[in-house]
Amino acid sequence: MSDTTSRALALLNLLQTHRHWPGTELASRLGVTERTVRRDVDRLRELGYRVESTPGAAGGYRLEAGSAVPPLLLTDDEAVTMAIGLRVAATQQLVGGAEVTLTALAKLEQVLPSALRQRVNALAAAVQPPRIGDAPVVSPVVLGEIALATRDHERLRMRYVDGAGAETVRRVEPHALAPSGRKWFLLCWDLDRDDWRTFRVDRIVSVEHTRVLFTRREISTEEIDERVLIAASWSPQKIEADAVMQLPFPEMQDMFGPWSEGATPEGENRTRWPFGGSDWREAMYALLWIPEGVEYTTSFPEPHRAELRESVQRLLRALDAPAPDPRD
Repeated sequence: MSDTTSRALALLNLLQTHRHWPGTELASRLGVTERTVRRDVDRLRELGYRVESTPGAAGGYRLEAGSAVPPLLLTDDEAVTMAIGLRVAATQQLVGGAEVTLTALAKLEQVLPSALRQRVNALAAAVQPPRIGDAPVVSPVVLGEIALATRDHERLRMRYVDGAGAETVRRVEPHALAPSGRKWFLLCWDLDRDDWRTFRVDRIVSVEHTRVLFTRREISTEEIDERVLIAASWSPQKIEADAVMQLPFPEMQDMFGPWSEGATPEGENRTRWPFGGSDWREAMYALLWIPEGVEYTTSFPEPHRAELRESVQRLLRALDAPAPDPRD
């Protein structure tokens, strides 16, 4: 294989790993001049790859879908078969390596011609893979578009429907896609809320690419896992209540970390924090997370409020009573 061919393949690989590449960075990665990069781009175009170029200081190159599947990759039928298989694997979590599945899906769908993409959408809609339990349906189209934006650090505009059925438009910087249980979650920086948010992907109605790139924010794998765990555990509870703490909102966020999600400031010195549980005992455990010395009030509902009061009074009587004699 000649140096020119090897370099063209290396260029193709780079173009497939990000949505947009500045010409200077491609030249640096390949160890050539920008003029050589332009010649190699022309060579890829001759082979059938549609490489879009934009001039200017912020310009560069991006790989676009062509009128036919690029040569040396897959036939039309093979491309459709693989796309459907990857979509099913991603949405049903049939493959252990979720990140690998999404990366492969993103690469393939990036270069699928429009006609083949329509075939994939039609066939995928007709496929009914086995499902376990009451797992929500995730749109494979939405999942694929989010995977592309997450990989390329591209801001998205998306329509989201919350658990109460209210629809909002959110501007986000996607950082991670993660499965938990039978659901998919998107961890992102919400530009309008200026904070981290975790969204269920099955509740995302549509996404729109903005072509605006962002610098990834620092967040550890452990924090990503914790935020997804919190989001996965949040569901309508039999008992739902609020605790209003005598604690400024910023201090509460520092103390509770990711578990402060959903909390809101009540004036300058108080914070409202929603909590709940399947019964009054489980809901009571949430109150034990409130730091020592912080006074609070709660909207614990009746009749569970009376049950909790009776249990606490019984506990106080037990603590005030003499300790039982030890067994002989």
